[in-house]
Amino acid sequence: MQVKEKRWEQFIPRDLEEVWHFFSRPENLNDITPEDMSFEILSDVADTPMYEGMIIRYNVRPLLNIPMNWVTEITHVRDGEYFIDEQRFGPYALWHHQHHFQTVEGGTRMVDILHYKIPYGIIGNIADALIVDKKIEGIFQFRYEEIERRFGKYDLAAATT
Repeated sequence: MQVKEKRWEQFIPRDLEEVWHFFSRPENLNDITPEDMSFEILSDVADTPMYEGMIIRYNVRPLLNIPMNWVTEITHVRDGEYFIDEQRFGPYALWHHQHHFQTVEGGTRMVDILHYKIPYGIIGNIADALIVDKKIEGIFQFRYEEIERRFGKYDLAAATT
């Protein structure tokens, strides 16, 4: 399987400082992850802003309630602009997730760019086509809705008038 790229964009009607504060703290990932994944952060990250080199251990049950350990490293951080997490151990052959933030009229623009690759050759390709790609889309759709619920809905018309 080749590396896949996915992008999501969301406008949030809050200032960059507030949005960055929320997203740069790993413990908040619990709040924007679907409950059916039984997502649990195992590392002690409470009230700790992300920093380069930060290692975060998780337990997650993405499919059929089968537990998986996952370890990510925060490889890059530019305060108020972006951070990048990369899988060090887990279900993917590659996981490289960029989180970008930008001040815009009426709030903050957030862009997620994900590069991922499933292991196991043709079996991985089939799993991605049937399950994984849809699961990833579902996770990010859930996040979109939770972010709107938490921060409010961005009104593009009001922001540009």
